[in-house]
Amino acid sequence: MASNLIRSLGLVSAFALIPAATAALAQVDVSTYKELDNFMTVFERVRAEYVERVDDKTLLRGAIDGMLASLDPHSSYLDEKGFRSMMTQTEGEYGGLGLSVTMEDGAVKVISATEDTPADRAGIKSGDFLTHVDGKLVYGGTIDEAVDQMKGRPGTQVTVTVVRPGREKPFDVTLTRAIINLKTVEWEIKDRVGIIDVDSFDKNVTGATLAAMTAIEKSLGGKPLGYILDLRSNGGGLLDQAIGLSDVFLERGEVVSQRGRDKGDIERYYAKPGDAAHGLPVIVLVDAGSASAAEIVAGALQEHHRAIVMGERTFGKGSVQSLLPLSRETALRLTTARYFTPSGKSVQEGGITPDLIVPQLSDPDYADRRVIRESDLRRHLVNELKVDDQFLQDDRKPDPRFSATPEELKKKGIKDFQLHYALQTIARLGAKPAAGSSASRSR
Repeated sequence: MASNLIRSLGLVSAFALIPAATAALAQVDVSTYKELDNFMTVFERVRAEYVERVDDKTLLRGAIDGMLASLDPHSSYLDEKGFRSMMTQTEGEYGGLGLSVTMEDGAVKVISATEDTPADRAGIKSGDFLTHVDGKLVYGGTIDEAVDQMKGRPGTQVTVTVVRPGREKPFDVTLTRAIINLKTVEWEIKDRVGIIDVDSFDKNVTGATLAAMTAIEKSLGGKPLGYILDLRSNGGGLLDQAIGLSDVFLERGEVVSQRGRDKGDIERYYAKPGDAAHGLPVIVLVDAGSASAAEIVAGALQEHHRAIVMGERTFGKGSVQSLLPLSRETALRLTTARYFTPSGKSVQEGGITPDLIVPQLSDPDYADRRVIRESDLRRHLVNELKVDDQFLQDDRKPDPRFSATPEELKKKGIKDFQLHYALQTIARLGAKPAAGSSASRSR
């Protein structure tokens, strides 16, 4: 279980261990020293007069958290436990429920549930609010406190109370805690189409994807009709892996650029020669839970006309966090740059708009469930180029092409309408499926 929005989303991070700068201290002006004096005055008054005795460490930690929270939703201080948790997730494995969560007006709100985790299997969805954990109210607390209550030894159970927009009453869901393995790249073959499901961007994603493509070809005894790259509910992860995964399908060209505070502070990353898919059709599936690293891949393949992006508008998180060590066991995770697609577009707030918007009609709660995106988060960075309001409006308006009900799809055996539609699209792109339907699956 991730312990805050930063860790839970696994958002694009330049995980260079950058020493905390001290030179900036020399630039502090007189007015800043006056504010520091004011801070110390408040600190001393609280220590001396607050109704209950509070230790200095608690007060100082609160001041640090408040300072970083005033910046944006993705900058944070990592204490010993938080630092270990982040490094563990970067390695690709952690214990918990598989939920990405944030705090909104004192309530714990679900961003997404990672596929094939306890939360996903229990049916917890984006936009759900969690009000109680094992009968204890979590409203009004901190995100860390709520997450700590949901954590526990794998195999033990925890009951969460869910409030879902569109439903009249809250309901309880009992989940069994498990080790969440984020290294998983799952592959599957349907109707001679290779489906590669990438759940997050840990350090192994690029290599695991290439291995999946090799396994698909070996299983088929030849090339597939095309590939579906499933990045739905993928909260992101390491920047180098986003670049690497894009490079798997690109022959050349810029993948992404990273721009810091100063105009000249620009880094560009390019694809190397060699398309591992050999020009076969590619469809990238995205939704509102596709964030950051997933958006880099979708944007690069879309703008190079290498893939059709299909599904829902993505999360819209276009910033890069660097990890700045403060000691051997603590660090500062600070937003240090924005990233841009090859055409120079920032996905901040607006996200990636699919080439073809396809609703998830097989989800009974799709129409009523509220989705959460970067633009909904307090103090999110504003897109410097301004986002047209039409991109921030509801993108779930009825489309006459997509009128089937969940019940009708279920009768036809369609459990995942977006994936079904992507398979149909690849079939229409040219090649005829071989007689019969080949299916195999592996992790």
